[in-house]
Amino acid sequence: MENNKKEIWIIGIVAFIFSIFIFITSIVSLFKSGQIWIKSPQQLTILSSYENKDLENDIQKYAKKEQIKLKFQYMGDLEIIDELDQNSNQYDAVWLSNSMWSYMLKNPSLINNSKSISISPVVFGIKKTKAKELGLINTKVSNNDLLNLIRDKKIKYVMSSVTQTNTGATAYFGFLNALAGNPEILTEEIIRDETLLTDLTSIFSGVERVSKEEDYLEEMFLNNDQYEAVIASESSLININKTLTENGKEPLYLLFPTDGVAINDSTFGLINKNKNEEFTKIQQYLLSKESQKKLENKGRRTWYGGTTNKADQKIFNKEWGIDTENYLNVTKFPSKKIMTLALNLYIEKVRKPTHVVFCLDYSGSMHGEGITELKNAMNYILDYEQAKEDNLQFSEKDKITIIPFSTQVIDTWTTENGYQTEQLQKNISTLQVGGTTALYDAIQKGIEILNQESNDYTKTIIALTDGDINVGRFIKLSTTYQNTKTNIPVYSITFGEAIEEQLEQIAKLTNARVFDGKTNLLSAFKEVRGYN
Repeated sequence: MENNKKEIWIIGIVAFIFSIFIFITSIVSLFKSGQIWIKSPQQLTILSSYENKDLENDIQKYAKKEQIKLKFQYMGDLEIIDELDQNSNQYDAVWLSNSMWSYMLKNPSLINNSKSISISPVVFGIKKTKAKELGLINTKVSNNDLLNLIRDKKIKYVMSSVTQTNTGATAYFGFLNALAGNPEILTEEIIRDETLLTDLTSIFSGVERVSKEEDYLEEMFLNNDQYEAVIASESSLININKTLTENGKEPLYLLFPTDGVAINDSTFGLINKNKNEEFTKIQQYLLSKESQKKLENKGRRTWYGGTTNKADQKIFNKEWGIDTENYLNVTKFPSKKIMTLALNLYIEKVRKPTHVVFCLDYSGSMHGEGITELKNAMNYILDYEQAKEDNLQFSEKDKITIIPFSTQVIDTWTTENGYQTEQLQKNISTLQVGGTTALYDAIQKGIEILNQESNDYTKTIIALTDGDINVGRFIKLSTTYQNTKTNIPVYSITFGEAIEEQLEQIAKLTNARVFDGKTNLLSAFKEVRGYN
């Protein structure tokens, strides 16, 4: 009897195990046949402007709940258009700061279902005491008023690059429209008008310094108390003011010209129609009440077609000149043809001329591939037709100085016409390498030259080295820089075995940056040229 019980128990266990096996086998079979499936995360690759970087974490949290794997890649708006013209098949969606750039695409129908996520005016921010001194507090201000103040040298400001950034270009087109009288359509005849070009030139004569990136503009401004004004998006200026007030410093007062304000409309659009479901979920989330509130908290306007009296006054602070109950007179953007022409006119006729000093390493370690890459990069920068492809060409009003160095400063070569660079290219090409590395001395020589230059020029030093700066001392350079009370940025490019700590010291001293040229020297030169 006891044996029978054991046998029944064993048979029961075996039957149970067998039934589990059959169940698992059936489930596996159904999975293979597709009758049962578990949804795997679907990837959505978004090409986005830098200004959305601070929103990514929040969007990623939502995407994870929806089983969407998001991949963000960031560029400037102008770079995004070039990238989409060449590699649009690598992206599923695009998030531009300003929809005007989509007009510049070779394929205008590439972007679909595009919607504005928020808006942000591009305006002047001026230190409040300066704004009060100039009678700009609680009063209506026009672009012509600003033009006159700048022309009279009462306002100087920093901004992001017109040819390399969305905000810089948006500001430029805003000035262009307003000073042309806000015509229904901007024509070639209008923008070639000599009076208009003279007025625009006067506006940009107030530029003290230029940044290639919008986010670095904030950092650059906050790192120098001498700067009194900045052109940026409202949301960026709100962010600057938050930092200033937190540090016990006076905030900026924002000016919204009554005759026209340029607007960033932050448009999110679809590229890959096969990803429409995932794209739509992200777009709907960005437009949801929850997300729109978060955007407002970051200083972005989420109300459209008018005004609101419900904006958070701690963010859209009236004491900072922000009045969300006032209508904005929004300027229009021109056609692709006119935009291209206007940008070229900016470079050739409107932009404040620049005097750039290049300090180039000709030490022995540059022998071979290093000096070849350096010569090729400088040939690109100094060749009008090549540089023009990236809107980096010099104008005839620009000055260029080359300081080659090794154990000491070897020579100094200058052209006072940015078109006339043939002799510079020849000198750079024929000079031979040898010796050690005296970059500090070369930079000091550059500072000496630029300190003698008129303030009608923006002034920049671009330095390249491939090794240890083993001649001279940083303390001597630092003392010279501080004693002369100069405000000249020294941008460095690393190459070969360059010691980055030394270059970071120089960057910190001069409120500048270090660029990595170790993998692609030409790309680094293109990058740094956008800062002058």
